[in-house]
Amino acid sequence: MMIILSPSVLGADFTKLGEQIAAVDRAGAEYIHLDVMDGSFVPSISFGMPVIASIRGCTGRIFDVHMMVEEPGRFVDDLKKAGADIVCVHQEACRHLDRTVNQIREAGMSPAVALNPATPVETLSCILPYVDMVLVMSVNPGFGGQKFIPYTLEKIRALRRMIDEQGLKCRIEIDGGVKLSNVEEILQAGADTIVVGSGVFSGDAEKNAADFMEIFRKYNA
Repeated sequence: MMIILSPSVLGADFTKLGEQIAAVDRAGAEYIHLDVMDGSFVPSISFGMPVIASIRGCTGRIFDVHMMVEEPGRFVDDLKKAGADIVCVHQEACRHLDRTVNQIREAGMSPAVALNPATPVETLSCILPYVDMVLVMSVNPGFGGQKFIPYTLEKIRALRRMIDEQGLKCRIEIDGGVKLSNVEEILQAGADTIVVGSGVFSGDAEKNAADFMEIFRKYNA
């Protein structure tokens, strides 16, 4: 699969959010990653549907929405109205994961499932054929700027084996502590969708995103 960059606006300057989204768009980022936090599933509170809807007009790129909230199925209709394209829910936050995945698909959006660092990939063995992407958290969710957890590389490898053995086309996304210095190791483990927050938005967002895209071109050739 083509390697995709998904800059996380959690690392952006919210006083210049539209400008910064436009900058990573120009650099070629295919997705825009949006972290919704409820202060319950994770300690932090970020933003909700009004912010997603307000920036929908800034770009035509795919809105990759990561729901770090309890029972995210409650918000599927609102996410559709706000302009979400991909809705990623946590395995750990859904009492009935199958139902939530089906809700997302039936609403016309692409379903994805996220796993916390310590959650084994085997917990997704039944649902894997029904999702379009799995997000492997390489930091504990809830805060930006954390260091990459090394053992999540083996989770990526194990997940890639599961996907290949079942003949699926499910994408593998990685989120947390990704930098120019470690992204190639992550790609070689089998990830194909790369979330970067501070690594893109700290400094010149367009240049930083372009630097990641330059590395990706070697793998996309």
